[in-house]
Amino acid sequence: MNVIDLFAGAGGLSEGFRREEFNIVAHVEMDKWAATTLQTREIFYYLLEKDKLDIYKEYLMNNISREDLIKYIPNEILDRVICQEISEETLQNIIEQIDKLRNNKPIHVVIGGPPCQSFSVAGRARNKLKVEDDPRTYLYKYYIKILEIYKPKVFVFENVRGILSAKNGQIFKQIKKEMLMCGYNIEYKILNAKDFGVIQSRERVILIGWKSDIEFSYPIFTAEEQKWTIKDLFDDLPFINAGEKIEDYKYTSGINECLTELKIRNKDDILIQHEARPHRDIDLEIYKTCVDIWNEEKRKLKYNELPEYLIKHKNTKSFLDRFKVVPYNDISHTIVAHISKDGHYYIHPDILQNRSLSIREAARIQSFPDSYYFEGGRTAAFRQIGNAVPPLMAEKIAEKIKEALTIIFR
Repeated sequence: MNVIDLFAGAGGLSEGFRREEFNIVAHVEMDKWAATTLQTREIFYYLLEKDKLDIYKEYLMNNISREDLIKYIPNEILDRVICQEISEETLQNIIEQIDKLRNNKPIHVVIGGPPCQSFSVAGRARNKLKVEDDPRTYLYKYYIKILEIYKPKVFVFENVRGILSAKNGQIFKQIKKEMLMCGYNIEYKILNAKDFGVIQSRERVILIGWKSDIEFSYPIFTAEEQKWTIKDLFDDLPFINAGEKIEDYKYTSGINECLTELKIRNKDDILIQHEARPHRDIDLEIYKTCVDIWNEEKRKLKYNELPEYLIKHKNTKSFLDRFKVVPYNDISHTIVAHISKDGHYYIHPDILQNRSLSIREAARIQSFPDSYYFEGGRTAAFRQIGNAVPPLMAEKIAEKIKEALTIIFR
């Protein structure tokens, strides 16, 4: 069954749908580095199918350039990623590119979620524009235009909880109204990634729509018991300090049951992007203090509880949880795109390493497999990871949709 992924980001949703054997016809993404990451993932799957993953590894280890890598890949594989902003000016061109890729085949499913900065509570606090004045608020209209053109049987629309309250709920009400007018029954739920086996608490609005003439209903998802912790997830990763990275591509141990079950690592993987950002001395001291308190008292330290010489912000009344430890013996709190700005909210639980999370650790918390390479350097990688839908969650949503559509098409 054929899928279009809109506002695709680094490809968490499409990764999950691909695992359930959906055919990703096109990814549409405006960010240059996220689009390059999507293309790299397409290259990975092409070389996997051809039993030539050694070429992919040569690229990951910087033994061949991207130009050399691309020489092995047909253009139709690379062209699946459409790196363009969706707007009135570009929409027709994007449609033409999709039409060329689908080659008259029907589109069965559309997935994706417009950028959420104007909807998120934190984003609204930082945004100088009102929600209704922010052009990003209305990007959903292009999603609906794609529904009108391709008439998929089902679509999956993902966004942050804040979309429900934006402009006192009027924005979401309008989105639902336009989807109904487009000929779809819709239902939404707030789903948490931890209930899908992801080692992270991450709530998102998952709205599913289906053509009003088909027998379909919102899938029933039974919350899974959380078997694993951050310690299980990080078990095989080498010790690194702030500002360091692993360059020999080697793990410290074999694959444990957690990594196998969550599809994080397999026997052919090499360790890539286990890279931590550098930190100022004062931040490293704060990190140690936070981890100390967590280890001793199992509580998160508030900013105004730090020793006076470590408090440099004038604001000691709000944002008191600006430093946060990711606990070893539990799941993580939500990974968000702000991790690209600093690591204060994602302090590594090992006091000896004394740093924030590495790229690979953040990617694992989001359930990305170790073979997933994020292009563009450390900051771009963190932003892509923080914005993504966890592939494991996406896979289990795709599984239910596949079951329902298989019955419909039988």
